[in-house]
Amino acid sequence: MDVTTILLLLLAGALITYFSGDKLAPKVALVFSLGTLAVTLNLLAVFTQGGNVSFMSNWIDVPKVALAFKADGLSLAMVLLTTALTPLIIFSSFGNKFNNSKNFYALVLFMAFAMTGTFLAADGLLYYIFWELALIPIYFIALIWGNGDAEERKKAVVKFFIYTLAGSLFMLIGFAYLYTKANSFLLEDLYKLELSATEQFYIFFAFFLAYAIKIPIIPFHTWQAKVYQKAPTVGTMLLSGIMLKMGLYSIIRWQLPIAPQAAKTYMPVLIGLSIAGVIYGSIVALRQKDLKKLLAYSSLSHVGLIAAGCYTLTLDGLSGAVLQMIAHGFVIVGLFFAAEIIYRRYETRTISEMGGIRAQTPRFTSMFMILVLASVALPGTFNFVGEFTVLYSLAQINIWFVILGGTTIILGGYYMLKMFQNTMLGETNTKVFADVTTNEAITLIVIIGFLLFFGLYPKPIVELVTPSLNEILSNINR
Repeated sequence: MDVTTILLLLLAGALITYFSGDKLAPKVALVFSLGTLAVTLNLLAVFTQGGNVSFMSNWIDVPKVALAFKADGLSLAMVLLTTALTPLIIFSSFGNKFNNSKNFYALVLFMAFAMTGTFLAADGLLYYIFWELALIPIYFIALIWGNGDAEERKKAVVKFFIYTLAGSLFMLIGFAYLYTKANSFLLEDLYKLELSATEQFYIFFAFFLAYAIKIPIIPFHTWQAKVYQKAPTVGTMLLSGIMLKMGLYSIIRWQLPIAPQAAKTYMPVLIGLSIAGVIYGSIVALRQKDLKKLLAYSSLSHVGLIAAGCYTLTLDGLSGAVLQMIAHGFVIVGLFFAAEIIYRRYETRTISEMGGIRAQTPRFTSMFMILVLASVALPGTFNFVGEFTVLYSLAQINIWFVILGGTTIILGGYYMLKMFQNTMLGETNTKVFADVTTNEAITLIVIIGFLLFFGLYPKPIVELVTPSLNEILSNINR
């Protein structure tokens, strides 16, 4: 058994979900997503015992394109994030009703298939195909099942699609040029290239445009808040929890090792841009009146810090970035789900129209509070491990980077606790707030349990990704 089993299972799940009919589609999608998680855990066990779960086969002769899937600790960590969050996201949606649900859940599984392929692909053209495939399902999920005015939603989603596609085309041009130099798209062959400083500059920034838009890094972030707000909560979870990690992962896997000299030369600029996103996202979040937009800008701030960790080119920075990717994926999915729970009761996302929830449901309030504290990196939560490691790596580069980057903790604590106070406390909204259902409670408990367990014991993930990161750093410093 190899990693292609995961891809085939997700693809088969998408097809069977589509043909299962609207009534059975949610349950069929959940079964296949759980099956994929089980297969991922099995493959992870084989990998940790020294087994080879990668896959390699020729696909196209001219140009030379291979069905090459590399399963190392880094890629398996990101696949595990995808296959763990997908069933949680599907299960969390059981409290919503979707028209043509067979189409909806089939698209969710197909998107998981494309994102998983992106994390595993070890051939440049194959990677690009999966990268673009992931854009198609989220486009339709946000456009058809999104919130608010249809015309505004269409504008936001089309802008997102065009921005992302345009950035990706620069990356495709970069791969085309690399093929002329290596006569191959294989990752290991691209790593061996000796590119001049000028060539590295153009390749580096061709990739940067694609990744900066996807993550996003300012000033390429203008699509993000509107799409997060207008997409259905499931779509927002997929975007924030998994899809943006494609860009962060790709920085480590593709951009830095292929153009290491450019990365070293422009490190201060790249870290500066990333930290600017931390500060900008936090300040704008302070002014938000819509709960989903506040969480969107909070996410922008946190991923800016992750990107800064990637560009430190140190083991601590890369390790902290990967840990924070995984932690952020779980906590942001939990926060958006909590916002959806409130919307199901109050039918509003305006913070000023909430309040009074704590007195009616202490259980939900407690779980929401834990997610808020995890988001601001309280010691004992998984987010603290990642953020502290990234900040430590920034301190090794320049003390001002860590001072400015640390504002995500100070400002994040302020606006998140202020949001909690306005949404959960007081007596603003007098409508009855029903306690969380069993499905809702299970989803939140699983997310919280993950964040607390790995907050206290991150060793398994650290040991999983460290060998891969050391290998990547050896290519950067060759």
